[in-house]
Amino acid sequence: MFPKYFLMGAVNAAIAIALGAFGAHGLEDRITDHYLDVFETGVRYHMYGALGLMLVAVMDKLIGGSRKAAIGGRLIFAGTLIFSLSLYILATAGITQLGMVTPIGGLAMLTGWGFVIAAAANAMKTKQ
Repeated sequence: MFPKYFLMGAVNAAIAIALGAFGAHGLEDRITDHYLDVFETGVRYHMYGALGLMLVAVMDKLIGGSRKAAIGGRLIFAGTLIFSLSLYILATAGITQLGMVTPIGGLAMLTGWGFVIAAAANAMKTKQ
């Protein structure tokens, strides 16, 4: 899990930085302040998800591998993509129906973190 998930997180961090720069410099005069805020929220959570995925990869390596951590990583990755992409498209294309999809991404991220918490708790039990 470690190299693959860490790489996925690093690539997504780079994409989040690029999209943040695009939003700040390329969208500033093209969309409303409201939609610029929506885009920036997508970038912020994209970066949170990317860094979180890298941390999950490191944690999984430290605890010796965990199915729960792997499931958590997948959910964090998928949730980040669903959440952020829906906001990017909403902000740039104005497709307001995507606002209904965004919470699905948020729920996937929360569920993923629940799996990561369970993996860490299990690792603590076995180390005692």
